[in-house]
Amino acid sequence: MRNAQHVDFGMYLQAIPSLVRHLSILVAPLLAAVVSLLLNELGQTMTDPIGGIGAGIYALIAQLVYLTAFGIAVIQASNIWRRRSGKFDTAWEEGRRKIGGILLAAVGFQFVFYVAGLVGGLFGIGIFALILQLIAAFFLIYTIPAAAIGGLPGQLAISASIRAVRANPIAAIVLALVFIILWMIVPNYALLLIVPFVPPAAMQFIYAGVQALVLAYLAFPFAKQYDEVAFRANW
Repeated sequence: MRNAQHVDFGMYLQAIPSLVRHLSILVAPLLAAVVSLLLNELGQTMTDPIGGIGAGIYALIAQLVYLTAFGIAVIQASNIWRRRSGKFDTAWEEGRRKIGGILLAAVGFQFVFYVAGLVGGLFGIGIFALILQLIAAFFLIYTIPAAAIGGLPGQLAISASIRAVRANPIAAIVLALVFIILWMIVPNYALLLIVPFVPPAAMQFIYAGVQALVLAYLAFPFAKQYDEVAFRANW
């Protein structure tokens, strides 16, 4: 079973109607988007007078909020895949019980990602730092699902993610590519398309809304695939 390589392309299509039928899965990502906007405004207000020093702290907190919200969305998506209660309230209650582990996993993810960039930067080549960060992010791709679904905190979630990636690297590569396209490319292109029709002041709100929608959608393939590869990784 360790050597079995399988990519469930169907789940990416199945996730669309699942999202439409369970729009409450947008609640946690939307809350994260609102908090991120508030932190961005607060960061600018607090750090602009001192030349932007400390702005990175607010950005880091925003990332932790997004990762935590994603964990709650993953719990709800997992419940939906397993034909359990697909309500947000059920996922929220489970998320509250696991919030410490999810937050520790999010901190661990950010720490390893930062260290990878720091180590790469020691060589004085920017592209090397980026490559190391991409490799780190790839092997940590299941960290939040491991904490949210598996209930594994911090280092244990990171270790579980590495095992799951090794159990089916092809599926992990496909998932990573889908994440990059939807999270990093689609929102930016969506903004370019609507720029002529939307007031500049509304752009950041639309961008945050698109990110929340993408995050809610991604919760479905992340949850389903982790459930499958986590089992395989242990055999």
